[in-house]
Amino acid sequence: MLVGPTGIGKTAVALALAARSPLDVISADSRQIYRRLNIATAKPSRKELLRVPHHGVDVVEPGERYSAGHFARDAAGWIASVRARGRTPMVVGGTGLYVRALAEGLFSEPVLDPAGRRALDAFTARLEAIELLRWAGRLDPGFRGGGRQRAARAVEVALLSGRPLSHWQREARSQRAIDPWYIVLTAPRPVLHQRIVQRTGEMLRRGLLEEVAAVLAEGHAPGSPGLDGIGVREAVDCLHGRRPRESVAEAIVVSTRQYAKRQQTWFRHQLEGDVLALDATRSPERLADEIGHAWERMIGTQPCA
Repeated sequence: MLVGPTGIGKTAVALALAARSPLDVISADSRQIYRRLNIATAKPSRKELLRVPHHGVDVVEPGERYSAGHFARDAAGWIASVRARGRTPMVVGGTGLYVRALAEGLFSEPVLDPAGRRALDAFTARLEAIELLRWAGRLDPGFRGGGRQRAARAVEVALLSGRPLSHWQREARSQRAIDPWYIVLTAPRPVLHQRIVQRTGEMLRRGLLEEVAAVLAEGHAPGSPGLDGIGVREAVDCLHGRRPRESVAEAIVVSTRQYAKRQQTWFRHQLEGDVLALDATRSPERLADEIGHAWERMIGTQPCA
């Protein structure tokens, strides 16, 4: 698994690794699963996707929810398919919950009534974020907090299944799909901050606001799961007159830096097993060489994830 904070350069390193040996990328990015939000989620370009097969990109519509449990099940299938074709699957991403779900396994989701889900979606969409979090905490004593999507998920499972989400996670964990080897990309904070500034400017120049406007024009609500990510939220605020256009870039940079800091903390403390930390200030090609040599020394020719 190639992991690290947003903006660190994971995609470039994965592409450099693909030049060394045939591999497919399994994207562990909770934003890139949404279709048409290409600029906003920093997806690989069309040329890069043609060069290296990617799985986990453009999976669902912006109005659909997609959980870590869904990802774990889908990714297990993608990994098996890639290996069956004699290629190497490499999980690449920065969403800690997705990484954990795949490496450790998550619960087998209970069957939930579709009509009940629609009614609850309408109910939770009307709640303020703090009220939604309170509901999640009341219904599930094991709820550990998070954003709107995680809180809404906890409420939905508790009310429709009769048991809290934490119960299902304890009682019905799925079998882990892989035995992970982690490569964690790191960089000094000033370097990462500068990369975030550069990437944000490029996203806006390429048409971030116009892309988000087009998705909203399709009829997706501003609070839809696909429109709740960093960069998209700020664009939605601007398009709805809640934020001046000239303040969008700085707002995205601040939010992205805060998120990157949380990611770095998570990857420092939550990964178990073999971990190789690499300084990402070096070129993707040098990093790919080092990863390749380390892999050959540790495991030889066995397939990796």
